[in-house]
Amino acid sequence: MPREETRSDRSTNLAGSEFFNTLQEMRRDWMARVTAEVELSLKLSKKLTDAHSVPDAVAAYQEWLNDEMGVRVSNGQKFMDTTSRFLSSGWTNAGMTT
Repeated sequence: MPREETRSDRSTNLAGSEFFNTLQEMRRDWMARVTAEVELSLKLSKKLTDAHSVPDAVAAYQEWLNDEMGVRVSNGQKFMDTTSRFLSSGWTNAGMTT
């Protein structure tokens, strides 16, 4: 009887470990996205500071908007991917099927 409990604990710990690793990866991805967003904003700020005319400022905003939209699309794709992995590793591996 104790052997079965030990095996059960091991499988739960493995599932918990996979779940924890998925959470850690999600956290790292989120921090990378936040850092990239800050850098993008700082880049816009610098370009606006250096702008000498309205067309220069408009060009800076257009470039920023194009970059921002690309980042938003990428973030959406990463969100869907990590959410899928989160649900599959967390719910099914821990025996919490829906």
